[in-house]
Amino acid sequence: MSKEKKPVYKVVFRQQDKLIELYAREVTQSGLMAFVEVADLIFDNSTDMLIDPSEEKLKADFAGVNRTYIPMHQIVRIDEVQEKGVTKIRSLKSDSSGATITPFPYPNTPTK
Repeated sequence: MSKEKKPVYKVVFRQQDKLIELYAREVTQSGLMAFVEVADLIFDNSTDMLIDPSEEKLKADFAGVNRTYIPMHQIVRIDEVQEKGVTKIRSLKSDSSGATITPFPYPNTPTK
């Protein structure tokens, strides 16, 4: 009996002025309109001497979270990957090449 391996998804989304990259085993359309449901988050549990501060911050932010609901308009990309990579938080102000990244505009307040 071979147990089928659950897929791993890389979810990249915007939150305020940051671009967050998470890994999860479950990504579905939410019952809440216009939200993507991300469950079974995967974080590195190794006991290496080197600790990535951005991964530790995300671990602390999502401690005790079973599922998170991300607004669809904040999702940048969802990929099914072979294995978990490094969880990251990046600034949207500029990327490593110095180019400015401008998010697509959306209304912050409801219009009448």
